[in-house]
Amino acid sequence: MSNQSLKEESFDFDLRLKGILIVTIGIFVILGIRFYFLQISRHHDFQQRAENNRIREIPILAPRGAIYDRQGRTLVDNTPAYNVVIYPDLVKDPAQTIDALARYFGVDREQVAAELRNTNRSKSLPILVKQNASIPDRHWIAAHGFDYPEINIELQPQRRYPHGKLAAHVLGYIGEISPRQLEDPRYAEAGYKPGDIIGLSGIEAYYDRDLRGENGMKRVMVDSRGVPLETLEEIPPRKGRDIFTTLDIDIQQVAEETFDNAGQRGVAIAMNPQNGEILALSSRPAYDPNIFAQNVISSGEKRAEVIALIRDPEHPLYNNAIQGRYPTGSTWKLLMAAAALEEGIITPKESSIVCGGGIQMGNRFVGCMGNHGAPAIHPAIVHSCDGYFYRLGLKMGIDKMHEWVVKFGAGGRTGIDLPHEVKGWIPDRDFKRKLNPKDPEWKDFDTVLASIGQGTVAITPMELLYAVSGIIAEGRYIAPHVMKELRDPVEPYKEEIVELKLSKETIDIVSYGAWGVVNEGGTAGGLFPRELNVGGKTGTAQVIAKEKVRGKEHHDHGWFICFAPLHTEEKPEIAVVVLTPNGGFGGKVSAPKARQIIGAYYSKKLNRAVIPEMAGRFGLEPSKAEISTARR
Repeated sequence: MSNQSLKEESFDFDLRLKGILIVTIGIFVILGIRFYFLQISRHHDFQQRAENNRIREIPILAPRGAIYDRQGRTLVDNTPAYNVVIYPDLVKDPAQTIDALARYFGVDREQVAAELRNTNRSKSLPILVKQNASIPDRHWIAAHGFDYPEINIELQPQRRYPHGKLAAHVLGYIGEISPRQLEDPRYAEAGYKPGDIIGLSGIEAYYDRDLRGENGMKRVMVDSRGVPLETLEEIPPRKGRDIFTTLDIDIQQVAEETFDNAGQRGVAIAMNPQNGEILALSSRPAYDPNIFAQNVISSGEKRAEVIALIRDPEHPLYNNAIQGRYPTGSTWKLLMAAAALEEGIITPKESSIVCGGGIQMGNRFVGCMGNHGAPAIHPAIVHSCDGYFYRLGLKMGIDKMHEWVVKFGAGGRTGIDLPHEVKGWIPDRDFKRKLNPKDPEWKDFDTVLASIGQGTVAITPMELLYAVSGIIAEGRYIAPHVMKELRDPVEPYKEEIVELKLSKETIDIVSYGAWGVVNEGGTAGGLFPRELNVGGKTGTAQVIAKEKVRGKEHHDHGWFICFAPLHTEEKPEIAVVVLTPNGGFGGKVSAPKARQIIGAYYSKKLNRAVIPEMAGRFGLEPSKAEISTARR
């Protein structure tokens, strides 16, 4: 080998050696930089991450505030329940976890899978998969904690409605917040999150922010499998505020029993017209809110109960007191009388309007129940003379009629502190155009029907009670309400009063007419003890034309609205409206129910059974005089 070759080979070796040296130094430089980055520059960050990996924050659910009646008797509270939950961030094999939950706890696979796929839900929040875990459930979880660290038992508050269906539409029910609600800015701004349990109806929904409280938190140290080893910190939850309602359990029970005992649907509301406090509100058919409280996570047979309620053709979830629209029948005449008196269209002793047994409108004759001659306004109310009010409506005209019933509060929401209240329909030219585009023009025949609460008239029972109560209460309109006060701290309901200036003469005539309906042989004569000075008005609203073939579902709606005491120096302190849909004549089907409610109220107040039906109800016995009065 030549010297030249040896030199070239030596040069190549030196070059490779230098290259290897440079690469080696480069690697050490990179490793040094990385070491510095990990151990010095980001030391605190990575130390915190390591700490977080072994420390878990477990939320502690806050008990919702309790709900009481006006005397402090429990309507809704909480009971501790052992619930099965899973922690999404500990789930290593979703299929295996879901299989175990379905096999051993009967959990719906699809629902749990959907919850685990929910990207909007925080992975650190537990998912409730079964409520009221049995002792075998708890034993299985304790025995399989090593294999399934993501499945746990937690003691959580569960909503309880001790009286079942009682006042269900007032109290409402709870459930998990929906994705649609989370998109609503009102919920997002209030800090609601996926998985939150909220009120979905009734007081539970309307006062949810007060009732829900504030969740607590527990920080625990866990091992590599997520099993808790030690509690490091615990922040207790703050219970929601309690609500004392205006309801009286005793009167509420009577209001509901009047329908249940008769096997009928309908609505009954009792209210103090002086301050708007709702003493009772019953809507039938009803439901048991416990079904929802026990189905926050629904599966199997329990889920079927919820679905059955939602699909029930009788719509038991609807609060018909504020969501059902019905023609009012002759109860509307109290509004008509007040409007005509205020407009000066009639005077108290007016007798120029005849009954005529009805009125001929084109080729149709619209009848009255009798022929009342030419009555003044008082006997026209007492005997519910349709013929009189047909002609009064024509004298007033649709525009004045519309103007006044709006002033009285019809056709709008009452402002009651319950969700989902709807507006009623009242006589209105524009409304008819929308309702009947084939016959859009308002006619005198429409005015005749509207004058007795038929045709385009369809309002809620609460709306009717509010409108007439405002007249009886001397033009003072106070929004009906079911919240009396919040507790801790005490915060009473703030009344908002609308004053409608009505003449004393108008108020006296309307009140006296209502008193005569009950006490002067009117359409509700003899139902109430005279000593109570009850005044009211019956109403029978036709559903379809009488000449048509009708089934039970087409029977007339029966109404009764009443106040006590009336035609006295004392101001009315209780107002009641009762509606029995498709029940028939209001004086026969609804007035007796109102009698029970008025009887319960005064029996409690006077500490004696003012009607025989209340004997023994509150440990009271009627006197012989009261029995005699009831028989008459």
